[in-house]
Amino acid sequence: MIGKLKGVVDEIGEDHCIVDVHGVGYVAYCSTRTLATLPSPGEAVTLHIETYVREDMIRLYGFGSALEREWFLLLLNNVQGVGAKVALAILSTLSPSDLANAIALKDIAMVSRAPGVGKKVAERIVIELKNKAPAFSGAPSGTIGLMQELGEGVAAAPVADAVSALVNLGYSRDVAATAVANAVKSAGEGADSAKLIRLGLKELAR
Repeated sequence: MIGKLKGVVDEIGEDHCIVDVHGVGYVAYCSTRTLATLPSPGEAVTLHIETYVREDMIRLYGFGSALEREWFLLLLNNVQGVGAKVALAILSTLSPSDLANAIALKDIAMVSRAPGVGKKVAERIVIELKNKAPAFSGAPSGTIGLMQELGEGVAAAPVADAVSALVNLGYSRDVAATAVANAVKSAGEGADSAKLIRLGLKELAR
């Protein structure tokens, strides 16, 4: 099994790239996010690889980070109705941290933005991965924990009110929750909603 490719970019296609490793060209299918971060042809590259084996084919999937590869496997191995193509579409639409936040917040609409992901599949992703997402969020445990509390509807009233106020100002729930989580860190658990809103806006203005 191939777990990593270290070579030179030979070609970048619409949904794949070819990596030249000592004269052998490996085709790796990637998310559009990974493809967008690749260096130009002729330059060195390292891709984390998942070797996908079926009776009728062997295919390599390439990822710019180990975290993105872990999310691919989480989606593929834990959610019914999510195959390799849909998993890549999700990772093309949402970064690992955005996906973790959406799952924590139970934001079905955000998850279903990915092509090929309807409401039912998005709901399954949120339900099946809600306990696994925090470990693969790439975010501080306090931040993702607060988002889970918001998603479950058990967050403290000042926190929930502050997030709601920022959402009403036009920020997405994900962005608002992250800002308020950072505000809680600096203000402390006992801060009222007015203080959290003020600090949250400072965070967003940075």
